[in-house]
Amino acid sequence: MIGYATLGTNDIAKARDFYDALLGSIGAKRIMEFGEEAGGFTMWGTGWDKPGIAVTRPYNGAAAQAGNGNMLAIALDSRASVDALHAKAVALGGSCDGPPGVRGEEGPQAFYGAYFRDPEGNKLCAFRVGPAE
Repeated sequence: MIGYATLGTNDIAKARDFYDALLGSIGAKRIMEFGEEAGGFTMWGTGWDKPGIAVTRPYNGAAAQAGNGNMLAIALDSRASVDALHAKAVALGGSCDGPPGVRGEEGPQAFYGAYFRDPEGNKLCAFRVGPAE
């Protein structure tokens, strides 16, 4: 149902560097990019048939601000991938907003997640649902 989600940035070059490295580590690449006249809108994905993540300067010209209560979640195929993406985000200048671990009960529907913020303060979650591998 979701085609893509967009996060605001005040520094498109810094955001592109962060997301190139972060999302590149899980196989995503830039699939759409516009110039400065369009706010530098840049989208990453693994294909047009999959959801993507985009960053841009706000259309109205006001400063981008991270939303309180807003978060993007990235589904991954293993707990090790969750750990690795969280570590990569922090190494790239993001901040930890909740270390990797099981939230709730262990079992067939266990939620294993890790939370972080990008350099602009936008909150993301890397997660896997299912038992430990």
